[in-house]
Formats: sequence, structure tokens, C-alpha cells
Amino acid sequence: MREKQKPDLSALHQELPPFVARNHPRFKELTGYSGRTLANLDCLKETEAVKKIMLGNTVAYERESLIKWLESRSRVL
Repeated sequence: MREKQKPDLSALHQELPPFVARNHPRFKELTGYSGRTLANLDCLKETEAVKKIMLGNTVAYERESLIKWLESRSRVL
């Protein structure tokens, strides 16, 4: 049986700003999740590990915690 490998998403550090808003134009392209999906996961308390702030009327996620959360939900095939 092969051991599970964790993906390396460190390339996102260069692509994403320090705080990423859910309505960022390339949010889905970079993360694989739409902003609406993350809003639903927020309501279900599945994004507790991701630090959030309010930027105006939009929720924004801290880059480092978002990348760690994405790595924890991903796997190498």
C-alpha cells in the first residue's frame, strides 16, 4: 500500500495577495473552490482553521492559513 502524499501548494504564496477576498477574480482558478462554496463551508464550520477578516462587505482569508487548509483537503493521486 502506498503512503499518502501531501501536495505542495507553495506556488500559491507568489500568486495570492496576503488577504484573499472570496470575490477575487481568480479565486476559483487558484484554489479550486468558488467563493460561494467557501461561504457555504464557513456556515458549516468546516473552515475553522482559516483566519478570516471582513474587508468592507466581503470576507477575506489569510493567505498562509488558506494554503494550509487547501493542502489538508488535497491529496496526490
